[in-house]
Amino acid sequence: MNLGQAVLEALESLNSNKLRSGLTILGIVIGVAAVIAMLAVGEGAQQTITGAISGVGTNLLFVFSGNFQEEVRNPQPLTLADVDALRDQFQAPSVANVAPVINGQVRVSYSGEQATTTVNGVTPDYAVVRNYNVTEGEFINDEHLLGQASVALLGPEVAQKLFGRKDGVVGETVRIEGQPFRVIGLLESKGGGAFGSQDDVVMIPFTTAKSRVLRRTRDRVDVIFVQALDAEYVDEATDEISQILRSRHRIMLGPDDFTVFSQEDFVQTARTITGVFTIFLGGIAGISLLVGGIGIMNIMLVSVTERTREIGLRKALGARKRDILIQFLTESSLLSMLGGIIGIGFGWLISFAVGRIAAANNTPFTPSVGMNAILLATLFATAVGLFFGIYPANRAANLEPVEALRYE
Repeated sequence: MNLGQAVLEALESLNSNKLRSGLTILGIVIGVAAVIAMLAVGEGAQQTITGAISGVGTNLLFVFSGNFQEEVRNPQPLTLADVDALRDQFQAPSVANVAPVINGQVRVSYSGEQATTTVNGVTPDYAVVRNYNVTEGEFINDEHLLGQASVALLGPEVAQKLFGRKDGVVGETVRIEGQPFRVIGLLESKGGGAFGSQDDVVMIPFTTAKSRVLRRTRDRVDVIFVQALDAEYVDEATDEISQILRSRHRIMLGPDDFTVFSQEDFVQTARTITGVFTIFLGGIAGISLLVGGIGIMNIMLVSVTERTREIGLRKALGARKRDILIQFLTESSLLSMLGGIIGIGFGWLISFAVGRIAAANNTPFTPSVGMNAILLATLFATAVGLFFGIYPANRAANLEPVEALRYE
């Protein structure tokens, strides 16, 4: 029996039991659709997160107090004096700009509406270093810094929560921890970032945050953002930062009491996390595909039982064991392949629906159905059909013709 003849006979057999074949295929359809949708969601999440992080700038460095890889006793905090040292072009020629930040969670309110968000105390350099633009108004300037001005810039999410809109908020007065602040600008939407949503934020002058909102009594900073001259200078800038801070913190031997991260570090971490997340989701979806395979085996066993006399007659007329084996394996593979093709379509529709729902909820997220996912799902579905069809096919092929013909 050649393969073409086996396929035709398999199609004829499936057509003679439409309802049963359809229900069997449904299990594979659900499994493949789930695999496609989960892989698309995982891939889309990876692209969204890494894109948002990379969008900040590939020449951006983050400096934190403490060593994130080794335990260090009594790490020294980062200070404004450290910031000034990093700005020294003689010590750090690869550094273009430096922006210290202090931050904390605060309550922001306007006319009865209230939101809990992150407040960043920043300097004018922050806009350049973090590539922030304003869609309305202006950013914080040196005058605001020197005068400890009660001015604020709102992220789009905060504006939406307080005002129910994302424009026309400049000039309004909001209260931050009960203190009045005049809105001088609305930040451009930047989506997700390495530390969560970059749109759910309020920015105020560094000096104002230090003295009146977060009430810091010392010249400590939470994080220092450093912009290298160019992406090619990131490694040199990292070395210069390490040398300056080790010297200032009097570290002769032993590990650093600070940590320097680059955007590439965050991108790689995000890719690793979302990669594991994608595999996990795909694995869960794959279980449903295995359940569909068990359904195929069950139906094929029923089919073997129902067609025992037919098998006996075929063998009596000269059909070889190999012919019977090919016939039933082709039938099981065809079931799973048809289910896989239909499942790919449904998986794409589910992914598209998830993307539309995300867009409706102002989440910039686009599931990505890649060719790799389609090929993987198709091959896996076919393999499931072959694997779960082996036992029924082997059982049919091993039937004795005389006993099969006597079967009632």
